[in-house]
Amino acid sequence: MCKHQPRCPDALAPDYKAARVRVSHPEQGWSLLCNGVVLFDDAGALLPSGREVAPPVTASALTCAARARPALAAVAA
Repeated sequence: MCKHQPRCPDALAPDYKAARVRVSHPEQGWSLLCNGVVLFDDAGALLPSGREVAPPVTASALTCAARARPALAAVAA
């Protein structure tokens, strides 16, 4: 798929996000990389095989989840 020299990293390589952008749709929040990976603005990805790569969990996301947990427990009770 890639015709760059040096070639872009393969979709299964650890550095797959370093591939060049072929198509960009920032208004929709995604880009298609040269290696066939669809990269989303939240850092999640969809590999050519259809496998999903979840975005990394950040400390702020964990803090928000911890704060929401008591509220969810009150609703369930």
